[in-house]
Amino acid sequence: MCEKSKISCCRLRSEYDLKSLRVRKFGPERKSFEKTTIHLEPDVAEVFPNADAVNEALRFLIRVVQDNQVSALTKQSQNSSDWAHKSP
Repeated sequence: MCEKSKISCCRLRSEYDLKSLRVRKFGPERKSFEKTTIHLEPDVAEVFPNADAVNEALRFLIRVVQDNQVSALTKQSQNSSDWAHKSP
């Protein structure tokens, strides 16, 4: 410990320019700043071995939902056209 107060000991020298520093991420992906990190619950993480498996499952789910929305709209339009033909 230095003779001066703790605060003055911890100050950086004036020649250090902290404005030019960039924030770095921790871990193996620290160089890629465009990626989004998602934290899975442990029970879900057990099912998916890696990010590719998660992405594949989510893309499949997206397709299923989109297909169901299209088929629901098709059925709805068919029912309304049937109703129009049956009315007097």
